[in-house]
Amino acid sequence: MATLAYFDLTKNNVATADPDNPLFSIATGEQSSNGIELDVVGKILPGWNVTASYSYIDAEISEDNTISVGNKLPGVPEHSASLWTNYEIQQGSLEGLGLDLGFNFIGDRQEDLDNSFELDSYFLTNAGIFYQRDNWRTALNFKIFSMSIILQVLLSTELEAFSQANRLP
Repeated sequence: MATLAYFDLTKNNVATADPDNPLFSIATGEQSSNGIELDVVGKILPGWNVTASYSYIDAEISEDNTISVGNKLPGVPEHSASLWTNYEIQQGSLEGLGLDLGFNFIGDRQEDLDNSFELDSYFLTNAGIFYQRDNWRTALNFKIFSMSIILQVLLSTELEAFSQANRLP
């Protein structure tokens, strides 16, 4: 089964800075968000299921007194996707034992309304093992961030610490 959705949303009367008194806000701003979302769910074989999704979102400021019109809304990635699959053994002595595996991708996104800083994209990998019988289920789940991001953070932290330690007086 697959679904495809298009959306075009506008939020009116968003609080913006009062041009006459910067300590106050007035409700004159507008934000818009439009895009598509595709979801696919299916059963490949008995016990083997797959769910996949993709989103494209164009979310921006469409009216404001102080922020530039056209700036992207913070925290909203333009592209995101996910894939999840699980398999459960259907018969035999291991019936009810299953494995899950999936990922989420979150694209680049702005950190603030001024669009002065962009947050990098990342992958989140998920894995799990479960066992279920009748009316109960037990599971062990793992969430693993992309190793490249972890290495980037570790390297940049180490380089910053090295440069601070070796700075000339």
